[in-house]
Formats: sequence, structure tokens, C-alpha cells
Amino acid sequence: MTEQNNKSAEPAKNQPANGGFFGNLAFNIVIPVLIMTNLAGDDWLGPAWSIVAALAFPIGYGLYDLKRSGKVNAFSVLGIISVILTGGISLLELPAEYIAIKEATIPAIIGIAVIFTQRTSKPLVKIFILNDQLVNWDALNASLEEKGKTKEFEAKVAVSSYIVAGSFFLSSALNYILAKVILVSPPGSTEYTEELGRMTALSYPVIVIPSMIMLIAALWYLFAQISKLTGEELDNFIAGEG
Repeated sequence: MTEQNNKSAEPAKNQPANGGFFGNLAFNIVIPVLIMTNLAGDDWLGPAWSIVAALAFPIGYGLYDLKRSGKVNAFSVLGIISVILTGGISLLELPAEYIAIKEATIPAIIGIAVIFTQRTSKPLVKIFILNDQLVNWDALNASLEEKGKTKEFEAKVAVSSYIVAGSFFLSSALNYILAKVILVSPPGSTEYTEELGRMTALSYPVIVIPSMIMLIAALWYLFAQISKLTGEELDNFIAGEG
């Protein structure tokens, strides 16, 4: 969207975004899965060291991303903590139930935070789906105030917050079920490590996709409400448009 102002900056703008997506996919899912499912045997790294090697990639990438962004992001920190907890629980050979609880707790905390912050001046829903990179808030707020629809729009944002929170609660439930179904071998065994890798691989289609569908539904709902309440085209409030 900012490329309209500077065509020559377009490759530089788009490349980090694509690199970020593929970097997340590679370092958080693909590489750890390959290590845990293929190198956990005693003739390779073994169960413990394969977990250490696999989890080093998402931790390292998370720290690198924090350093690159130059600011502390609560969600990146949560991700790093989650990975460290997974490694600690696995290396201490604690019951798989702890992994299931941990997997369910992280998204549940975010879901609760979405609901709680709805009553504050900076609801998390505006970070997830209505951030400044997507919406021209100055133009939108001016239009809502002019038509006396500000309070009504805030009520619509509250509805979308419950949809977004629901996506995280769904992720929490699916995380728990996935861990309980897959992690059945004794902790510390090669089979357990391979199951941990399988769980990581399945987390994307089983957890991320349904949650993303709900997030898209929340975004679609708010976009429809913006057009309805302002009586204007949605393009008028998209950042960088117009």
C-alpha cells in the first residue's frame, strides 16, 4: 500500500514480509519437524539431543526477530516461552499431560487478554485485524464522528473481539486434543520425540487454519459494519488507498 507513494521501495517493502512468513514456517515448523521425526533415533542425535536441536531453531529465530524489530513484542515473547517450556517438559521427561496443558494455556491466555482489553483504550482486536497498516483510523474516526456512529461502531468492535477471542479458545481446545491424541509414548523415548515432531507438523492444518478462518470472519464482519455505518466505500478507509 505504501508502494503507491514510492514505487522503487516496493521490493524492499515486500521482501521482509515474505521473508518473515517463510522464515516463521521454516524455523518454527519445517526444520524442527524434520529433526524430531528423522534424527531422534539412537544412531543419530537421540531423543534428548534431537529435541534440543529442534527447539533451538524457533528460539533462535524468535530472538533474532525481536532484535531485528528493535522492540519487545508480547506475542513473540510468549512464543519463545512456549518453546522453552516444551523443551523443558520434554527433557525432564514429565508426563505428556504437561505438554497438553501448556499447549492449551498459551492461546487461552491470549483469548482472555482479547476480551479483557476490549474495555481499554487499546483493544487487542485492533492489533490482530484492524491495525494501522490496514485501516486509516483518522479518516474512519472522522467519518464515524460526523455521522454520530462512534458508539455504535465500538459495539461492533466488541462483537468482533469475541469472535477473535473465540478463535484463540478454539486453538486452545484443539491444541489440547492434538497433544493428548498424539503424545502416547513414554517421555524420553525415540517414539515420544517423533510424536512431538508429528504434533508440531499437524498443528498448522489442525489448529492454525480453523483459527484463521475465524479471524477472517471477524475482519469481514468489521469491514461490512464500517461500510454500513459510514455509508461510504470501504476503500476510503484502507491505509494507503485514495
